[in-house]
Amino acid sequence: MSDIGCHALVWTGTFEREGLTRAVERTRNAGYDLLEIPLLRPHAFDVATAKEILADSDLDVSASMGLSDATDIGSADPEIVKAGEQTLNKAVEIVSELGGRHLCGVLYGVLKKYPGPATAQGRANSQDVLRRVARRAADSGVQLSLEVVNRYESNMFNTCKGALEYLDEVGDDSIKVHLDSYHMNIEESGMIAPVLAAADRLGYVHIGESHRGYLGSGTVDFGSFFRALAMVDYDGPIAFESFSTAVVDDILSVSLAVWRNLWDDSDDLGRHANDFIRGKLRAVETIALH
Repeated sequence: MSDIGCHALVWTGTFEREGLTRAVERTRNAGYDLLEIPLLRPHAFDVATAKEILADSDLDVSASMGLSDATDIGSADPEIVKAGEQTLNKAVEIVSELGGRHLCGVLYGVLKKYPGPATAQGRANSQDVLRRVARRAADSGVQLSLEVVNRYESNMFNTCKGALEYLDEVGDDSIKVHLDSYHMNIEESGMIAPVLAAADRLGYVHIGESHRGYLGSGTVDFGSFFRALAMVDYDGPIAFESFSTAVVDDILSVSLAVWRNLWDDSDDLGRHANDFIRGKLRAVETIALH
C-alpha cells in the first residue's frame, strides 16, 4: 500500500529546527504517512536535528532535490560535474541516515529554463554520474527516482517516454521514474498511457493540480491517473505538492515561478489534499465491486 505524503514546502520555507518541527507536526495533524523534505542545500542540512524531530513522529520520510548551475551533472565542465556527484552522494547519505528509502526529483540536471537542447556530452555526463550514484544508493537502501518535468524546467526529457529512453541508456534498473501530475498535464497526451508505459519502473509520484492550487479545482484528470496507478499495482509513495509565497521564501518562489497565490492556509490545503488523494484511491478500489 502506498504511503500518502506531503511536500514540506506546503508547511514551511525553512528547514532549521523550527521549520522542520512545524513540517512534522502539521504533516501528522493533516493525516499523512510521509513527509517529503526538499534538500535545498544538502551540505548544510542538519541531519542530527532532523532525526531528533522525526524520531517520535511515526512518519516515513523521503527527500527531493534539484541541482544548481554549480552542481549540474549535465554540464560539460568536469569540476561542476564532480561537485554535482558529491552533492547527490551527500543527499543519498542524508536520506539513509534519516531512515528514508526514496530520493527523487530533478537529480539529472538543473531545474531551469534552458536556452537550447541538451548536448550529447551533457547527457552522457549526467548518465555516467547517475550510474555511480545509483550503486552507492543501492548499497544504502535508497531508491533514486528521476522526476519528469515540463519543457520550461528541463531540456533533458519532458515525458515519461523520454525518461524511460534516458534510463535505458543509463542501464541501471534500480533507478526509477518519478511522475508528477502537474507536469504530465502540460506535456503528456493523457494521464493513463505514461503510467502504463512506466509500469514497474515507476518509483515515485507527485500529485499537483494544473495551477498548483487545491486538488480538484483545476484541469488535471485525476480520475484517469489514479485508475492507471491501480492498473500497474503501484504501491510507492504518493506525495502532494503545492507552493505559495505564504510559505516559500522569496528566492525559491521566483525559481518556482510562483507569480500568484492560490492558497494562504496550508493546514486547510493539506487536509483537503490528504482527503482528496485517499478518496481517489478508495474510489478506484471500489471498481472491483462493479
